[in-house]
Amino acid sequence: MTTPAERPPWARPDQPAEPSRDGGPVPPAPSTGQPLRPGQGPAPSGDPRFTPSGAPSTGPQQAPQWPGGQGGHPERQPPHPEQQQMLGDDAVASAAEAVRKHSSHRIIDTSSGKDDGLNKCPRCGSTEIHYSLSAKALFCSYCRHTWNERNAEQAFGLDSAISELRGHTMASGTSDVREDLTTVTLKCQGCGAEVVINVEQQVQARCHWCRQTLSINSQIPNGAIPDAVLPFQLTREEAIERIDAFVAKRKTFAHSRFKQEYVPDNVMGVYIPYLVVDGNMHAVLQGTGEVTTRKYTVTTGSGDNKRSTTYYDADVYSVQRAFDLLVDDLTVESAERFDARENQQATNNILNAVQPYDTENAVAYNSNYLKNFTSERRDLNVRDVDSEVENRFLAIARAKATPTLGRYDRGVRWEAEGVAVRGTRWVAVYVPVWLYSYADSATGDSLTHYIAVNARNGNTMGSVPVSHPKIFALACAAGSVAAVIGAVVGFGWFLM
Repeated sequence: MTTPAERPPWARPDQPAEPSRDGGPVPPAPSTGQPLRPGQGPAPSGDPRFTPSGAPSTGPQQAPQWPGGQGGHPERQPPHPEQQQMLGDDAVASAAEAVRKHSSHRIIDTSSGKDDGLNKCPRCGSTEIHYSLSAKALFCSYCRHTWNERNAEQAFGLDSAISELRGHTMASGTSDVREDLTTVTLKCQGCGAEVVINVEQQVQARCHWCRQTLSINSQIPNGAIPDAVLPFQLTREEAIERIDAFVAKRKTFAHSRFKQEYVPDNVMGVYIPYLVVDGNMHAVLQGTGEVTTRKYTVTTGSGDNKRSTTYYDADVYSVQRAFDLLVDDLTVESAERFDARENQQATNNILNAVQPYDTENAVAYNSNYLKNFTSERRDLNVRDVDSEVENRFLAIARAKATPTLGRYDRGVRWEAEGVAVRGTRWVAVYVPVWLYSYADSATGDSLTHYIAVNARNGNTMGSVPVSHPKIFALACAAGSVAAVIGAVVGFGWFLM
């Protein structure tokens, strides 16, 4: 039993302090000080975002997690959700106040500095340039010179230490989208003709007089020009092989119409817009943890009314974890049409399932990387995805704290959680995807099924239309077999 002096300030009067293995209070989980990349395990401006009492909220509070078992005494159960409160930890409030005083907004110019118009080969001056999948580089059709643009992080100073981030650092390609900017007029430097480009659909066009290729090189604020591009690595043939293998595993229950109409040759290479975020923050989690002290079974009734119920006795402890988080390259979709909550007519939400992307290898934007591919325009601003990013920060914080909770065999329920964001860095990046689509008209609402292949590492995910009669028939057959086996076993017991 702990004395009042040992009781931590966040503990309720009826709760003991969280003991360590030697009997003393458990200190907060230490920070590793190293950035953690989302998708590879637990990880880690303006006004700070945190959740202590009286401070701005990070967004919707996360649903409390309680992975423990069942049973137990009612008085030992965690408090009712209505009794939960936001954090009131003085340390987080002090950290947030310090962030306010030192916060800043910084814009990094990632434009190429070139005028709109001719985008020439650095060796011969030709505009006949495209991205070669075999060479994995930009290729000049005249002099056969190959090259790649500089690494974006190194070219624009986006590789500074995440621990030094303060306030909002935003690359210029993340500026708010202007919906009224639809056309741009380019003057050809070759012959002087003026060419109008619909920038909602393309960023390159040929001069109708001298046939030279004209490019949009400046970062027009319509969401079509990112800060960086992650070029394709997998060829179209390699993508088709992966799509074929994905479909082959699912043909047993696939709809017969899909099997007849399936033609993987219509796969397309698409650049999908993402916002990439780095974050420097301090996280605090508070909750209750249970350690089992006794497990027993109580049997009531007899015969057919015999029931056995398992009960648990457990000690309940107040638990707190406070540590610094450094999050590196958290990727967030920035096109609204790929939001599964807003799109009920397609399965394009599978794009998140083919992550991760090696965005640290993205190169400075050059419109020639997009030639022979299609691209989706960004239509979400930073403020539109800020809430989702904060929720992911909290999820990463919970994941980092998990390895320190092993002694609580009945689990830990986080009742209050928050992050004080010291600094963030935002970059707009195009990532490559090979995409196959199939419109299922048999459903009556023309649901479109997609199969996506990550064009960097080959991760594949998607959906195919299934035949519900086949699934029903299999379920009936399995039920019939189970009934026959049960009857045979029961008859054998009867004879015995």
